[in-house]
Amino acid sequence: MVDEPGGIGRGIRALLPGADDARVTELLRTWSGHVEERQRAILAGGLPYASSTELDHEAAARVAAEAGIDDEEAVLELAEAARRLDPWPDSVRALDRIASRYPVVGLSNASGPALTLISAHAGLRWHQALSAEVARAYKPHPDVYRLALTHAGLPPERLLMVAAHAWDLRGAQALGMRTAYVERPVGDPPGSTDSFDLTARSLDALAIQLNAV
Repeated sequence: MVDEPGGIGRGIRALLPGADDARVTELLRTWSGHVEERQRAILAGGLPYASSTELDHEAAARVAAEAGIDDEEAVLELAEAARRLDPWPDSVRALDRIASRYPVVGLSNASGPALTLISAHAGLRWHQALSAEVARAYKPHPDVYRLALTHAGLPPERLLMVAAHAWDLRGAQALGMRTAYVERPVGDPPGSTDSFDLTARSLDALAIQLNAV
């Protein structure tokens, strides 16, 4: 729904106005690598749960340190970039179309406060937005997908999980949910052994497949 690398990249450029594209890309890898490493450790039970807000602050501090900046206010400002994420060009329009026909629930690894800010900044229309923070876990832990099942009050085969990451859809499939993969410039494309119910080049194209016109 939103361009996370683009938003964090803008934050890095604000922190380091003279940085070229290669340097920004390198620091983006530092950020994403830190968050992914921490999430894996939490899922494996090696670390206690920490919210996405905490992990983003850690990642921002690590990026700042790598850039030679020792300024807590600058770190806080950089961490906020993870909440100022622009939607992909079709996200708002297509989500509005789908939400006019079907109940739509956002299911995010972002903390509750972060999810509120991200949704507000991007102008996303959800009927309900669920944070993995409630389950004190991260997708693809099954407890996160169970949040959607519990709040929808429907059997899993009546829910369609939509994502740009194949690993996310595999997690939903494991609980019996139906799945739709939407291509995005960044994400995790399906592998040769993946089989999802729907595949679309964009969220607009998915809306058409769902007859949300």
